[in-house]
Amino acid sequence: MQAHHTVGFELPKLAYLLPHNARFVGEWQVLPISLNQEFIHNTPVDNYFVDAKLLAGRLPKRPKFAHKGTFGHALLLAGSYGKIGAAVLAARACLHGGVGLLTVRTPVVGYSILQTTVPEAMVLTDPAIDFITELPDLKPYAAVGIGPGLGQEAATKEVLKQLLQQATQASVPLIVDADALNLLGTHRELLDELPTNALLTPHPKEFERLTEPARDDYHRLELLRAFCQRYRCYCVLKGAYTALGTPEGPVYFNSTGNPGMGTGGSGDGLTGLLLALCADQRLSPLDAALLGVFAHGRAGDLAAQQTGEAGLIASDIVRFIGPALHELVAQ
Repeated sequence: MQAHHTVGFELPKLAYLLPHNARFVGEWQVLPISLNQEFIHNTPVDNYFVDAKLLAGRLPKRPKFAHKGTFGHALLLAGSYGKIGAAVLAARACLHGGVGLLTVRTPVVGYSILQTTVPEAMVLTDPAIDFITELPDLKPYAAVGIGPGLGQEAATKEVLKQLLQQATQASVPLIVDADALNLLGTHRELLDELPTNALLTPHPKEFERLTEPARDDYHRLELLRAFCQRYRCYCVLKGAYTALGTPEGPVYFNSTGNPGMGTGGSGDGLTGLLLALCADQRLSPLDAALLGVFAHGRAGDLAAQQTGEAGLIASDIVRFIGPALHELVAQ
């Protein structure tokens, strides 16, 4: 049976949230039938469905006497020849995500582009013209993101290796995306260098390179749990109902977002937003990840109301990050 609409009771079923079941479930909704809420609340589970109610109170209001130093100084390593746009999107998303200060490490080819398109960010150029070859000192930074448009040159791989080691020593929150994930997949020995609580943001193909091909969606969730527990990391497996794996085992499924977000650059925006939230020392790694994934999806929903899903581009999503976060603060 391939349903157009499915009605469930009290809570969504895991089957509703997995891609290979979509044609059997169709659109779905959950209705209350007066089951005991205290019993439901106290029942141990390892899957959570993330909505605004679950996140209420997790994003604190800004203090009246806050300043740019209050919300952290983030470092973004991004861009290579032909891919500076990814660095621009990630940088803009980080700034709209509320970071206090942002420095972008990029090759020389990206300097003028970033200085003119993202004037609020500081740009720290690498000695190389087309790709990143050196890691700057991490001492000034509250969080580091790496990957958007990075490229996979041998010298860039060495920068990633140094970053993993130094981030571990300095206990700096780390977000790993895009080409940095591909480098990890090609050089899996680097996975053992991941610092505790690192946050990885792969789409399914990137995740497959880090682990193994999944037999089906249920097996992929098993791989996600095992990966996060083995490497003591958080992993955002992107897609509809994006799944956040955690070092403790539970998986959190996101409720926001739409098919229009399946467009180039969308993931770069998510990386920038997560970087901003991880730089905010008031947030735990779990809260930063949950809030970032939810707000990114909500920004896409707000943008699609104006553009439609087919017309949605990554820059539209970035523009609505601020309103999405404002909704969460107002909860």
